[in-house]
Amino acid sequence: MKRYYIKRVLSALATIIIIASVTFFIMKFIPGGPFTREKKIPQSILDSLNAKYGLDEPLLIQYKNYMLRLLQFDLGVSFKQQDTTVNEMIAQGFPTSAKVGILASSLIVLVGIPIGIISALKKSSAIDYSVMFLATLGVTVPNFVIATLIIYFFAGQWNILPTSGISEGPLSYVGPMIALAGYSLSFVARLTRSSMLEVLRQDYVRTARANGLSEFKVIYKHALKNAMIPVLTYLGPMIAAILTGSFVVEKIFVLPGMGRFFVESVTNRNFTVTIGFTVFYAVFYIIMILLVDIAYSIIDPRIRLDS
Repeated sequence: MKRYYIKRVLSALATIIIIASVTFFIMKFIPGGPFTREKKIPQSILDSLNAKYGLDEPLLIQYKNYMLRLLQFDLGVSFKQQDTTVNEMIAQGFPTSAKVGILASSLIVLVGIPIGIISALKKSSAIDYSVMFLATLGVTVPNFVIATLIIYFFAGQWNILPTSGISEGPLSYVGPMIALAGYSLSFVARLTRSSMLEVLRQDYVRTARANGLSEFKVIYKHALKNAMIPVLTYLGPMIAAILTGSFVVEKIFVLPGMGRFFVESVTNRNFTVTIGFTVFYAVFYIIMILLVDIAYSIIDPRIRLDS
């Protein structure tokens, strides 16, 4: 077990270094710079700015300095927001993105998995057809369409939900939560159904039924655990992606989350913010993958972390 964790930590560190390095050089080789404007800045001012942020140094020196700061958990300063560090921007945007993401993830798990199970148990029934129709619709409809419909009907026509922002209490999170969860909830429901149907056809399930076990024990003690393994594989990266923000949903609902900062940093070539947010997402993603691996061994004891 210890060997497994050591290997995973070393692998995670190597992955983060590679991601940070690749992102750094990509941003450096893209034409233009963080101070490029439509109206040309005087060369003397541009030289002063480059000197202030160390952008006039050789590329490898810049890379070395950035990686040394990264090892100290210093993601650098923003070139656009004066006297603002990337760490502060993450601290400002992540709580909002995380709140919406946690609510959306809870909705996905608490609704998507149960209706997938029910659909599998009621195969070829009206319930199954209805669930699959709605799940297929949810997979095909983009989240910006769902968000727009929520604002038009629930905020504009019926005045049930606020139109934007998070200043009006818990109801402010309902619209973003549903819009963010739409696709993944539908996908989890479909994945749970197909996985459950596959497990129910296995010999050990037939043997459990033949031994006289109740249907409840057959489903929830024998079939469900194995059926959840593919679902867990999807949930780990999904939760990491949802918790770190969605630009489209945050833009439509005017939420001060991470998605807005990230997209603005790319368009403005604010590369310290771009690299910092990319590294933050990579760390979050790797942690979720590790938690999924641990969950495998809990759900199915036949899966050993050491192997």
